Amino acid sequence: MNKEAMEISSIAKEALLDKKAEDVQILDLTGISNIADCFVIASGNNVNQVKAMANNVEEQLYKKGYKTLHTEGFQSATWILLDYGTVLIHLFNKEEREYYGLERIWGDAKVSE
Repeated sequence: MNKEAMEISSIAKEALLDKKAEDVQILDLTGISNIADCFVIASGNNVNQVKAMANNVEEQLYKKGYKTLHTEGFQSATWILLDYGTVLIHLFNKEEREYYGLERIWGDAKVSE
């Protein structure tokens, strides 16, 4: 994982933990994906928490000079995607996370918690 992706994922993880996100994982996709270098995946207990997690990630990364390239899912907030280019941040409610199983799909990735 490149230095920028490591910094973005580290800041995002701290921002998520600050909002009581659960099961925060960082998947290192270096060498196995051309989509991104890394995924940050976390779960929230309800729509309001998932939105708060996303807002805090955006705020903390913006303070460090990183701007979101694209976002999806704020309307329903069952799966919010924040695109930072080399890092994609996936914020789920628990049911959606289990259903889509990104950790299973990207099972070859190195995982850190």
